[in-house]
Amino acid sequence: MGNCLDSSSAKVDTTQRSHTPSGVSRISSKTSRSSVPSTLTIPSYSGRSNSECPPTPRTEGEILSSPNLKAFSFNELKNATRNFRPDSLLGEGGFGYVFKGWIDENTMTAVKPGSGMVVAVKKLKPEGFQGHKEWLTEVNYLGQLHHPNLVKLIGYCLEGENRLLVYEFMPKGSLENHLFRRGPQPLPWAVRIKVAIGAARGLSFLHDAKSQVIYRDFKASNILLDAEFNAKLSDFGLAKAGPTGDRTHVSTQVIGTHGYAAPEYVATGRLTAKSDVYSFGVVLLELLSGRCAVDKTKVGVEQNLVDWAKPYLGDKRRLFRIMDTKLGGQYPQKGAYMAANLALQCLSTEAKVRPRMSEVLTTLEQIDSPKTVATHSQPQLQIPSQKSPMRHHHSPLNLTPSASPLVSHRQSPRVR
Repeated sequence: MGNCLDSSSAKVDTTQRSHTPSGVSRISSKTSRSSVPSTLTIPSYSGRSNSECPPTPRTEGEILSSPNLKAFSFNELKNATRNFRPDSLLGEGGFGYVFKGWIDENTMTAVKPGSGMVVAVKKLKPEGFQGHKEWLTEVNYLGQLHHPNLVKLIGYCLEGENRLLVYEFMPKGSLENHLFRRGPQPLPWAVRIKVAIGAARGLSFLHDAKSQVIYRDFKASNILLDAEFNAKLSDFGLAKAGPTGDRTHVSTQVIGTHGYAAPEYVATGRLTAKSDVYSFGVVLLELLSGRCAVDKTKVGVEQNLVDWAKPYLGDKRRLFRIMDTKLGGQYPQKGAYMAANLALQCLSTEAKVRPRMSEVLTTLEQIDSPKTVATHSQPQLQIPSQKSPMRHHHSPLNLTPSASPLVSHRQSPRVR
């Protein structure tokens, strides 16, 4: 499935909305940073805000003065990454490059490689897909939102044309790399469910916050894994404030990723938390099948994972046809069927019928319960502890670009 990591990265603009995805067609270039006003305001998403009131707008100055973030100088980050040397490169995407760096945990100053705290430094390129607005949106959200299943933003650099972000280092890289890249040992069933639970907790936290946040770009490449395979959501550049008061949705420009975006959002631009639920269903399907959302090397209906797999999801007898062969049959039948049914609910064409993320999380936790795991007819592997799955996996320091904190977007083009 290596092709999932190499497809075109063209972003597409829907200046004129169409009622079908085929209307999403015009490639656009990024808005010049100089066109972004310095008074750009982005809502505040403090958990203390009242859900009945609109979020408090914050100016760029307020966002960048967050007490939770360190403002790094460009020279500090040059030193931390050894002048952005090629052998410090973790990955590259439409946004730019990600480098490994080292800083002192207390003073936050650069230290020599191998000492101090390892961090991941994302350096935007001027012509990249992420411009100043997305960069600032990410600083705004991750400077305020803190949860075990959201990647931690340590600081940023805004100096001249340079825009960088500094994150905690995620040694196991992205879920996408583990599912689709040739080489890594296949994820066993228990780890896949653990990842799904962690990602669901992250989304539930965003959706149930007093000022709701819609993630808008949920996909396998944005789910990062720590040394214990705990999942954390990354890349908040496209996140959006949820509807307030008696509003049912947010009307916005259609932007996301082909294969993951909810059909009603692509067709109308109406965004709700249920749009994220649909995207979660796609990723759950990827975890079950080991296939990526869109695969141009396949023929006909198999190019689109949802279209191909949907008929099998509610059929106990035929479900095995879509299960990842790399699992070698090592999964509980009951758990797999529950997960497949959950994916089917998340992928409902009617947004109102989809479950809330809190309900999705409850079902996943039931799938992970010892009782469900024990009732199966398929052979099963030893289930790793939730604390430390797959201790035998390769060393975090020997990873390739999979250790990127914000993995390349070239594998799954965004719809715009």
